[in-house]
Amino acid sequence: MFGGTGFLGRRIVKCVAQNGFAVRAVSRHPNRVRPQGGNKGIEPVEADILDASSVASAITGSYAVVNAVSLYVEREHQTFERTHVGAAADLAAAALACNADRLIHISGIGSDPRSHSKYVSARGRGEAAVASAFSGALIVRPAIMTGPDDAFLTTIIRLIRGLPLYPLFGRGQTRLQPVYVEDVAEAVARLIEEPGRKGPLELEFGGPRIYTYEGLVRQIGLEVGKSIRAVPVPFSAWKVGASIAEFLPAPPITRNQVELISEDNVAANGLTCFDELGIRPRSVEEVVRLIEQGS
Repeated sequence: MFGGTGFLGRRIVKCVAQNGFAVRAVSRHPNRVRPQGGNKGIEPVEADILDASSVASAITGSYAVVNAVSLYVEREHQTFERTHVGAAADLAAAALACNADRLIHISGIGSDPRSHSKYVSARGRGEAAVASAFSGALIVRPAIMTGPDDAFLTTIIRLIRGLPLYPLFGRGQTRLQPVYVEDVAEAVARLIEEPGRKGPLELEFGGPRIYTYEGLVRQIGLEVGKSIRAVPVPFSAWKVGASIAEFLPAPPITRNQVELISEDNVAANGLTCFDELGIRPRSVEEVVRLIEQGS
């Protein structure tokens, strides 16, 4: 499990381990792996997806390989091209060489090699590179993921509570289908277990309802008991602010995230693959209540 300490990755690790698999949670910072419930089937492994030799060692003897590594801000040798295309293809080739039964590559709805965004384009080209290197690859494309420690719903709730006016992205008309991160993790775990599932195949996962961004904000306001006075803010202004924020060690927003929110983030025809896996995706309202309970 590459990206085993990330927002989605650590939840996939937990779900897969609970289903009886031994899991290698691979990360550059294995000390951040926190096994839950005393599960001894989780092994923290230090490796870097950008280092081919450490990758080969980490996956030797594996039944399944999952790549949940993501990069939102380029830093020196960590570029979108290297991480989302080159390293993803290298990992896929290594999985094939070690005779892994299946490879699951985590991408995202909206990934498009023709996009003008370096990030979105790299994710799209990465999907193609992985499918080419490992012919049976499963490409998992979640919508915007939410959860108690996310950077999306928790930020919206904080702004609703703290600001007299709520700044919208543009006019707030981007269409979104937010999905609960635990549901995506469970879907990946079931894809690992499911016999006979072979790719190349793209599977899209979104929540049970589609919103405009403004509609989503207003619905969250209802859930937390706050009325909303929304103010449109041009995407150009958001990009300027994000370009400044990217100088911070942990930027609250990046230009690539602004570009993502400027495009609809909805599964094809609004239909997702949860039904075929027997999963009922949780609603935004349910996730907001989880966030509120933990605050």
